[in-house]
Amino acid sequence: MTFMLADIGVTALYLLFLWLASAIGAGYLSERKGYGEKPGLASGLLLSVVGLLVWLVMPSKEGSMWRVVGPMPWQREDL
Repeated sequence: MTFMLADIGVTALYLLFLWLASAIGAGYLSERKGYGEKPGLASGLLLSVVGLLVWLVMPSKEGSMWRVVGPMPWQREDL
């Protein structure tokens, strides 16, 4: 007899990590694109991976860090 709760627990743990990573990524992207961190966290928590994809295609605001520095903060060395 196998104990099925352990199998469900590992899957739930991996899904929890994916959900939290999506929220962190969406919050980071929305902050860099000039919208603030809260809309990114909300969309990342409610939509999971889709929320992260939404912020990847969302246009950035004028003067945001995404436009000034670029998508990756370490790609420009002249600042």
